Amino acid sequence: MTTTVAVAGARGKLGSLVARIVDDLDGFELVASLDSSSPLSDLDGADLVVDVTAPAVSPLIVEHAIAGGSNVLVGTSGWSARRLADLRSRLSGTDRGIVVVPNFSLGSVVATSLAAVASRFFDSIEIVEAHRSSKVDSPSGTAVRTAELMAAARSANGPVEAPHIDQRARGQQVSSIPIHSMRLRGVIARQDVVFGGDGEALTITHETIEPGEAYDAGIRLALPAARDARGLVVGLERLIDLGIALPEAE
Repeated sequence: MTTTVAVAGARGKLGSLVARIVDDLDGFELVASLDSSSPLSDLDGADLVVDVTAPAVSPLIVEHAIAGGSNVLVGTSGWSARRLADLRSRLSGTDRGIVVVPNFSLGSVVATSLAAVASRFFDSIEIVEAHRSSKVDSPSGTAVRTAELMAAARSANGPVEAPHIDQRARGQQVSSIPIHSMRLRGVIARQDVVFGGDGEALTITHETIEPGEAYDAGIRLALPAARDARGLVVGLERLIDLGIALPEAE
């Protein structure tokens, strides 16, 4: 049976990549490609809606898709823990499913998972993330997800040490962890999670060099997972076997 797919945000770089992959995947058919001028009704009737729009628009896309009976794959940033909790509640008692993927890069998922493991052994942790100057939101969804997973992994340890957090230059705290965002020309995506300990420091770094190649495998994993999902699934790490047990970030 063929799964029909509507892509919201199909004119963007990520959206156009998703559309090309849908066309290439057996068992999937692209039936609608929406841009900012398209009516939401263009989503109607699709088995699966892929949302790769903007943080301000994404909740409207998702709500319309759920109401119309579609499953959803969300690749848009800005879905905080609070928003996700509301979304999980919204799906309760339905046969709909949503997969939210802050980052489609397998390397990024591995780096975030390693950071969650390492976080239990350090009380001094900060995140520095950099993206292209045109990225409208900060911190990035990946940085927020990383901070939330680390906080869940080290819940028995309590909040991290974050001195002088009242100073604006100290970044924005997410789950007690300071995040510093840079928006620069010439940068695609990079994240450094820095751990400080007595007499040592550890840095886990991931950098995206070619998005088309970096995101391809993750998108191909996420599309069938979103088609078959029931309830809410957050993070590409939930779709692959990392060989380690990760906590749920609520």
